[in-house]
Amino acid sequence: MTASLTSRATPGSKYGQWAVVTGASDGIGKAFSELLAQAGFNLVVAARRQDVLAGLAKHLSNSHGIEVRPVACDLGRPEGISLLEAATKELNAGLLVAAAGFGTSGPFLSSDLNAELGMIDVNCRAVTALAHAFGNRFVRRGGGGIILLSSLVAFQGVPRAANYAATKAYVQTFAEGLRQELSGSGVEVLAVAPGPVRSGFGQRANMQMGMAQTPAEVARGALRAIGTRGTVRPGFLAQFLELSLKPLPRWGRVRVMGLVMSGMTKHQNPAAQS
Repeated sequence: MTASLTSRATPGSKYGQWAVVTGASDGIGKAFSELLAQAGFNLVVAARRQDVLAGLAKHLSNSHGIEVRPVACDLGRPEGISLLEAATKELNAGLLVAAAGFGTSGPFLSSDLNAELGMIDVNCRAVTALAHAFGNRFVRRGGGGIILLSSLVAFQGVPRAANYAATKAYVQTFAEGLRQELSGSGVEVLAVAPGPVRSGFGQRANMQMGMAQTPAEVARGALRAIGTRGTVRPGFLAQFLELSLKPLPRWGRVRVMGLVMSGMTKHQNPAAQS
């Protein structure tokens, strides 16, 4: 598959020679890394696991003849964000893919509060800080692209994933506003709103998914859409689910998503299955 068929983002003056991908060790972030390497970008790949990043960097470099710099950092901590900013400061980077994030599920009042607050740090605080740092850098260089990971759950409240959906609603709203602010600067902003995705996300969030998209489908749809619109729902599943929910009033969407999440989290309450 050629780069022209998978991505509108190609190395050059607009996006520079380097792309920065967070959450690169797994799932959607890893799929973005594969496609951008295929398109010819040098990469800075960031995640928490140094050993996994090192293996990914070696694979991408050997497979595509590019330079890959792994940066092991925890973006839930301010020092992790600073480390990534410093590691990319001297590079001609013009594309940021902020794919790091995680979810939780189940009744909010029964959840681990530290995990819920940590999710806000990674899904919202880190995204805001990175968009500020790289957005300023891209404006100064006269062009670039920022890809932020929203979700189907961003467009209404979701019982049993209330805080996770709220973090994605923040990302969606933030991307929409930032895109307008940067209009005319040469910097493109894209919110990517997939449905359920088959990756390590579901396991960490303790959700069991039936239908799910592949990470590659999500990444490919995003890279085809950047610069053409503000939000993309990549793949048939995301578009089908959105069309199914769109005619409903907001309270109706909340009810439907609550039923969906009840199915995905039914295993958390074995007594309810007996």
